[in-house]
Amino acid sequence: MPATAASPFTYCLNTSTIAGQNLPLPEMVDLVADAGFKAIEPWIREIVSYQQQGGSLKDLRRRIEDRGLVVASAIGFAQWIVDDDAMRAAGLAQARRDIELVAQLGGKYIAAPPVGHHEKPGLDLLAAAARYADLFDLAKPFGVTPLLEIWGPAKSLHRLGEAMFIAAESHRPAQLLLDVYHLYKGGSTHTGLRLLNGRQLPVFHVNDYPATPPRERITDADRVYPSDGTAPLQEIFTMLREIHATPFLSLELFNATYYQQDAMTVLTTGLRKLREVVEG
Repeated sequence: MPATAASPFTYCLNTSTIAGQNLPLPEMVDLVADAGFKAIEPWIREIVSYQQQGGSLKDLRRRIEDRGLVVASAIGFAQWIVDDDAMRAAGLAQARRDIELVAQLGGKYIAAPPVGHHEKPGLDLLAAAARYADLFDLAKPFGVTPLLEIWGPAKSLHRLGEAMFIAAESHRPAQLLLDVYHLYKGGSTHTGLRLLNGRQLPVFHVNDYPATPPRERITDADRVYPSDGTAPLQEIFTMLREIHATPFLSLELFNATYYQQDAMTVLTTGLRKLREVVEG
């Protein structure tokens, strides 16, 4: 749904939520629209697969727009943050290709997670800030902004404070991609949201997590529908309102149980539960 008095947010579907149904990207677009979402967040690998099978990005963009959707962001894994110069150069080249795909679909944002450095502790935050600036400058001519994303399970860039430092020291109008699960898994609390300017959060990944397994052992696969877990979702949405953030709320799940269900059932259930938490 679009932003309303009840919700200043726009409801979005991250395609990971129905990835297990192995549907073609155009079919996912139709299902997302039919379920009532107003935005979609595909993965770069899905866009590339669509192209490799003879699909036209021009046709896909028209389909997205005709169904009343926008591309909120896209999920890519270019290694822009790594220490090795050659690997980072290759990562930026990959990022350029990914960013161009997003731009052709009318998207304005792309995820920039710490892939390539996520299994290595000891990230030099000042160096990371300079590398984010390089990525930002690369994306700017395409009208796309890379969203600095924390990964809770990562050994580097898993805390909100790290992302805030990198953003501040990049000397760019940096923007962040945060996630209910990743904040929890990485050890940050939602209270840090109060320190942000709402304009820094154009996309926010929404999910919930159960009380068990404990935080140290919880994984992406344990994510559940909003309100089916113990995440402080109402407090998070209240804080987003307080800092005047109006992000795409992108439902992002990786639950194998949901993958066994009809995709439309998953989408309508997810949107209903998300709206109930946000608007109720």
